[in-house]
Amino acid sequence: MKTKLCLLYGGKSAEHQVSLQTAKAVIQALDHEKFDINPIYINTEGKWIKGEAITGPIESVKALEFSTGEMIAPNALSTSLVSAPSDSEANSGYDVIFPLLHGPNGEDGTVQGMLELLNLPYVGNGVLASAAGMDKVIMKNLFAQAGLEQVKYVWFIRNNWESNHEAAYEKVEKELGYPCFVKPANLGSSVGISKCMNRNELETAFEEAFQFDRKVIVEEGIIAREIEIGVLGNDDPECSVAGEIVPKKDFYDYKAKYEDGNTALIIPAEISSDTYRELTKTAIQAFKALDCSGLVRADFFVTSEGKVLINEVNTMPGFTPFSMFPLLWKHSGVEYPALIERLVELAQERHKDKQNIKHTF
Repeated sequence: MKTKLCLLYGGKSAEHQVSLQTAKAVIQALDHEKFDINPIYINTEGKWIKGEAITGPIESVKALEFSTGEMIAPNALSTSLVSAPSDSEANSGYDVIFPLLHGPNGEDGTVQGMLELLNLPYVGNGVLASAAGMDKVIMKNLFAQAGLEQVKYVWFIRNNWESNHEAAYEKVEKELGYPCFVKPANLGSSVGISKCMNRNELETAFEEAFQFDRKVIVEEGIIAREIEIGVLGNDDPECSVAGEIVPKKDFYDYKAKYEDGNTALIIPAEISSDTYRELTKTAIQAFKALDCSGLVRADFFVTSEGKVLINEVNTMPGFTPFSMFPLLWKHSGVEYPALIERLVELAQERHKDKQNIKHTF
């Protein structure tokens, strides 16, 4: 029997378009002999629109932006809450949910919490890992608690910054200096990120980042190679080969990632076996520190002295033609269709494990 797979994509996020590109790529790669593909588009207003089952290739992302269709409530994903309390999976409309959502209102644990309440298997990280992985401040605090080495950082809430701009800028200059990077704390895909070389650029960067979030993080700028590793699994995760990002611009920004491909991806990265072992060890430690499941892309800095510093993990890395995560696994011997099937299997495995937990006394 085919697996009835529900794809959630779009979302009320600045990364809406990234999600559409991810959805298109996943649909193109899925085996229609193995999966019934059921799309649900979440528009920029947060409305859920159910589309017709997809039975063939998608020409463009525009075809995935339904302006008409059945408007549904999120709890319509499952009938188990309103039908006879037999087997909840049998009563579910879908076998597995695949949230192809990036950024807030999708990758941050909100949708994952809803899917937990509906008792549905879903691909990717759970509530805790998704929320902690989305908030760069919380993530880095947890990495620090786990003893993982990383660059220095400071963070600010909008209200505090508005009440005393000068104090914020002085703290950055005293604790980090220049260059530094200013980022929205709860956003991915390099949206709202600025590199700062002086006070004027720092002021502009704060204004930009606070447009996207109430919290910003400022990180020390260092000279280092940018190395990434894919992690796949649940309790016993595995690592892919390492890949290196070599931006042709000053840094790997949104445009380089998703629009012009103005960057070089070197896979596998030219690193020593000792460095690779340190990267994989740290990637798995980070995965477990956030209690991740399914997949993450772990991003690192490697200095000229060979020192490994973890930068962040992405709990829902993109699946676009320019995306590193599927390319890393392709070079590790796992082609894209097989990678998606493995993620679905991991979702079912984790869900089955949860059903064995005793909830009554």
